[in-house]
Amino acid sequence: MHTPRPLVASRPAAPLAGTIQVPGDKSISHRALMFGALAVGETRISGLLEGEDVLRTAAAMRALGAEVLHDGPGAWRVAGRGVGGLVEPADVLDMGNSGTAARLLAGILASHPFFSVMTGDASLRSRPMRRVTDPLAACGARFHSRAGGRLPLAVQGAADALPLEYRVPVPSAQVKSALLLCGLNAPGFTRIEEIEATRDHSENMLRHFGAEVAVEADGAARIITLAGQPHLRAADVAVPGDPSSAAFPLVAALLVPGSRVRIESVGLNPLRCGLFATLLEMGADLAVENERLQGGEPVGDLIVSHSLLHAVDVPWDRAPSMIDEYPILAVAAAFATGTTRMRGLKELRVKESDRLTATAALLAANGVRVEIDGDDLIVHGGRPPAGGATVATHMDHRLAMSALVLGLATAAPVAVDDGAFIDTSFPGFVRFINGLTSAAALVAAA
Repeated sequence: MHTPRPLVASRPAAPLAGTIQVPGDKSISHRALMFGALAVGETRISGLLEGEDVLRTAAAMRALGAEVLHDGPGAWRVAGRGVGGLVEPADVLDMGNSGTAARLLAGILASHPFFSVMTGDASLRSRPMRRVTDPLAACGARFHSRAGGRLPLAVQGAADALPLEYRVPVPSAQVKSALLLCGLNAPGFTRIEEIEATRDHSENMLRHFGAEVAVEADGAARIITLAGQPHLRAADVAVPGDPSSAAFPLVAALLVPGSRVRIESVGLNPLRCGLFATLLEMGADLAVENERLQGGEPVGDLIVSHSLLHAVDVPWDRAPSMIDEYPILAVAAAFATGTTRMRGLKELRVKESDRLTATAALLAANGVRVEIDGDDLIVHGGRPPAGGATVATHMDHRLAMSALVLGLATAAPVAVDDGAFIDTSFPGFVRFINGLTSAAALVAAA
């Protein structure tokens, strides 16, 4: 049974300062475990995010027959079974709070000829899965779920999976990746068209493990072609720091006067860096040093200092590169001069919560004038938010962290009703934030 963990954040008496490394990239961590399980040989992973979401993926791959071993902090070994070699799980696969794990795993299960069932916590069981299961059914798999395509989800995988050809109607790296994972165990070529580019960790990692993947640009769209039934070979993976996690101490440093923070080894994949580009447009003192490639992914160190921000208009086509960062961007916008408009946020309505509505409620409760216009979020800055509210997090880790960062810069403290879910993506978040000041603890139990 879940026990809520109320937290409260207060303005620090001293600036934020220091050098930190945020936890490993969650998207890459999920994929490293999955591709390691589908490869032949032993894959060694360093820097793996050991949050609850990723640990659910590790447990699922173990239940499907891969050998998954923990060697120490962030260090894991996966002995894979090869493409098509996974086995029927003996029990229900519980994916906890992780939509990424559930949707990507659906692609793997669809192309293996056995029966399986996935479930999750109350939040995940409320999230739609048909955007994945409808196109996956074309491979020959059968799906049975609750009304609206929600978990629990029973999967009868295809006996002889067919390759897929699909145009993803809404930008979604999860849907694209699920279809590619399904296509691995189908003969011929799987061809996926996305109307605009989304994060390409799956394509990068497929190549890293030896698959043949072609990407063709067609204006803003991309066409990804995967040659099915490859011989994936084990390949070590060094997971960079998660840019979505780096967003929280980064924005905190921007908002707390006198602050200067260095965040080392952050992933800088251009399809994940929309927040950094937006903050630079807003006048953020943000620099990148020590740029390099790590396991096929660009990595660098972020140096950020307190800044006076101004409002911007964030275009709709930037959403795929920063879809998880809008709540914390909205917090930054609350302190910027002028009115910030974030366009095209429909996808936020089907995250761990309805993040669009919940983000607006978070700000409004703390004295920020905010509006929702269709799928746009409009934040009126210019006056420092008062704070003082207790924010309903709706079991959403990013809402909880965004509210706590807000509380570091408001006149009155900001509380959250439940911070327990923060550990799904950023284990040790409270310790990280409290370690950035010589003053008393900034975030504490409410």
